[in-house]
Amino acid sequence: MNKLKNLVWNLRIIKDTKGQDLIEYALMAGFVAVAAGAIMPGVATSIGTIFRKVSNTMSTAASQGAS
Repeated sequence: MNKLKNLVWNLRIIKDTKGQDLIEYALMAGFVAVAAGAIMPGVATSIGTIFRKVSNTMSTAASQGAS
């Protein structure tokens, strides 16, 4: 019975696509930022600063969540 419950639970997780759109938009924004940085070198430093801030924030959140 537990195997059946696990199978049903796994199928529910696989079918769940609620967060898919958000991830796709985030990836698209990242690609646009990288393309803008490649085309306009003056913007590259600003984009790098933003990515560093996002990375630091995510690292901080991950370390606090793991505690």
